[in-house]
Amino acid sequence: MPGRDTIAAAIGLTRYAVPGEGIGGMLKARVADFRVEEEIKSISLDVKGRFTVACISLTNWETNRFINRLAKTLRMSRDRIWFAGTKDKRAITRQLFVIDARRERVAEVEIPDVEIEIIGRTHQKIGFGSHRGNIFTVIARGCCDENGKPLSEQDALERVEVIEQQMDEVIGAGLFPNWFGPQRFGAGRPVTSLVGRHVVEGDFEGAVKVYLGLAGVSESNEAEVFRTAIREGVDFSAALEICPERLGFEKTMLSHLIAKPDDWVGAFGRLPRNLQLMTVHALQSEIFNRSLHARLDAGLPLATPLEGDMVAPLDERGSPNLDRTVVTTAETLMRISRNCLLQRLVVVGTLPGNGIELPQGKGGKIESTVISALGLDEIDWLVSAIARLSTKGSRRALVSSFSEFAVDTVPIAEGESLSERWQAGPQEGDVWHPEGACLRFRFKLPPGAYATTFLREFMRVPLRQL
Repeated sequence: MPGRDTIAAAIGLTRYAVPGEGIGGMLKARVADFRVEEEIKSISLDVKGRFTVACISLTNWETNRFINRLAKTLRMSRDRIWFAGTKDKRAITRQLFVIDARRERVAEVEIPDVEIEIIGRTHQKIGFGSHRGNIFTVIARGCCDENGKPLSEQDALERVEVIEQQMDEVIGAGLFPNWFGPQRFGAGRPVTSLVGRHVVEGDFEGAVKVYLGLAGVSESNEAEVFRTAIREGVDFSAALEICPERLGFEKTMLSHLIAKPDDWVGAFGRLPRNLQLMTVHALQSEIFNRSLHARLDAGLPLATPLEGDMVAPLDERGSPNLDRTVVTTAETLMRISRNCLLQRLVVVGTLPGNGIELPQGKGGKIESTVISALGLDEIDWLVSAIARLSTKGSRRALVSSFSEFAVDTVPIAEGESLSERWQAGPQEGDVWHPEGACLRFRFKLPPGAYATTFLREFMRVPLRQL
């Protein structure tokens, strides 16, 4: 499988928790096949509150794109809209928003494929990751074996059961590796971490050229022609003329360079601020994925600590409290291991930065080896040209929990109701079959965990099918 999936190879996502045969299949063959509902913490309502609280259902809307549209409709800054987490685009999602606008104005908003339910008023903002978790209902269509032969419903269900049992035995009951998913890196064109590498090296010319020129896996012919021209060093004015209209960020960067040649920092700064920061975060995420991969390859446990590992207490949502991390020592190993088994504590890996040290012991040595292999061991993670992109680093749990897990079957749908990609049929390297069984997964994940990487453990398909 790794040889078939260039995106997975680029982001360090080529391994599974346990060996075994997956069910294949495709997610999001229909928008309604992927449903997410936030489980929200209670929010204090007050009729005199400044902010409007709304529960909003989105169909086929990426969260940041919707917020931009909502802010434009309300004629306000997007910084006055707060939410707990971003969701997949090709999905039906339901989540809470707090909006710094009058209730009546929010209620009057009309945006296609958006349903707004006003909850009330509040003085309380919500922050990223402040929800209790996400509840998913996801259908995998076209299940097949690794050779492309369609699976029956019984065979597909049995394979799911076997993998779940193996993960329980090897990783821990109700646990799976806490990989960063492909959404973190740019779906279809994993450019973000490559750009991030240039940013932390202070090479903004390289960052801009990679962002403009890196080829995508399944981009349009127009986009392929444009990116090829960039890589071949075409004049930027000529590149702008052939840049597809939908590549708005690329057009903005090129326009800046035409007006101010060689101002690479300024050109990079034309990207939205959250995307600029995401490039650095994506590089950290790649390091985390590759370290997790290496730890599994070494046969080391993820859910129980080794001497020298860092651990953090888990809150009621299943998220680690990173302000209270401690080092596992020989004296505390037995007690900490017991608390990890009870899921009171969790082993955490490193998202490197200027203000964080790698753990000691075997786990830390693995992380150090991965960073060195990527040629980043001399990087200080300080970005002098754009100081806000500097990072102190952080940590992330090596495993995530899943709960309320259930799997059943649904009928095979008619092709006309499914996506163009489905109707085109399996392409070279795909692992799905239109006559294969369709399974419906229901489960709950804590904030920060990816449904796609969880389902990937059962499906074992190229990331383009998730």
